[in-house]
Amino acid sequence: MPGIDECLLEAMRLPGARGAALVDWTSGLALGTVGEAPGGDHETTAAEAAELARMAAEHGAFTSGVGEEPGGPPPVEDLIVSNRDSYHLLRFVDTTFDSSVFLHLWLSREDGNLALARIRLGEMAARLVLG
Repeated sequence: MPGIDECLLEAMRLPGARGAALVDWTSGLALGTVGEAPGGDHETTAAEAAELARMAAEHGAFTSGVGEEPGGPPPVEDLIVSNRDSYHLLRFVDTTFDSSVFLHLWLSREDGNLALARIRLGEMAARLVLG
């Protein structure tokens, strides 16, 4: 069961990975970072990604509405944002406390494989040990 650092290093081994972070979406704080950050600042990137994650998790239009309960798993599985040269993959992590964290992978569009990254990030999120 990997911790934060091991999980982020594993994410960086994915083809095309440029940077990765574990972020608390309620506070916008990066709990761990590795690699590059879009714009060069991990803390700014974490805060901005947290706004997007919070919007998706808290608005009913983006949630399934089935089986959601306070303290349960996050209502959204992941988010994908694409631009001309990269992808941003945000994978929500189910935790034993409040499930308010997500893994953020910044992936090169030229070298990365979005489908593979999504599958592997899901596997990493399931094995991640926080605490």
